[in-house]
Amino acid sequence: MLSLRAVNQFYGDRHILWNVDLDLLPGACTSVIGLPGMGKTTLINCIAGFLPVESGSIIWQEDGEIAQDLHLMQAAHRSALGIGYVPQDRRIFSQLTVEENLHIAVLAGGDAGNSLRQDIYDLLPELYALRKAKGAELADDLQQQLAVARALMTRPRLLILDEPTRGLGQAFIHKLGNLIVRLNQEFGMTILLAEERLSFIRRVTDRFYLLHRGRNVAEGSIKQLDDPRLLQWMTPEPAR
Repeated sequence: MLSLRAVNQFYGDRHILWNVDLDLLPGACTSVIGLPGMGKTTLINCIAGFLPVESGSIIWQEDGEIAQDLHLMQAAHRSALGIGYVPQDRRIFSQLTVEENLHIAVLAGGDAGNSLRQDIYDLLPELYALRKAKGAELADDLQQQLAVARALMTRPRLLILDEPTRGLGQAFIHKLGNLIVRLNQEFGMTILLAEERLSFIRRVTDRFYLLHRGRNVAEGSIKQLDDPRLLQWMTPEPAR
């Protein structure tokens, strides 16, 4: 479905991603893992189209369709292809209601969306009771639910979540895990998440890619995360 080959990215003169390769298989749930500052969010934003890449390819191809290189494609066009994105900072419209946030997502996707909105409320029933509340009035976990709901409004074939558990309580993290598993296993949605919480990763994902200083240093099935040789890449370096 999505293949990255030799992707390089810079912030000014800082080389952030170094020849990153990544393959997402249809119907799989894949995680990009690593310590803070190792390039996870940068990689996610390159895939979603919010950061340019210096070189390399990002190829999107669905069954029976022509492969497309997303390298120069704007984020809105990637969304129209079927790529949904939940950013780390959520980016909901704080002064609009839950209902209005979802309506804007529907308009962006070019769909009337009435039945789809009800589907979203069935998946996230807490939002239905709060549909007239403004985004700014919602607790953090409900804002995250709204961010996920908004991404789902266009029926994405690939859902990308950047650090979805950061700063949230254990009860919501458990519910979020249930939702991701359901979207993946019941609805067949391909999912990519950048995440640091290993217990969550082990629960919801099939495969992982480990980044260290912007480089692929390991990848494999989720069971391979128990390999003690990976600990060197997942242990914070001592302060100098």
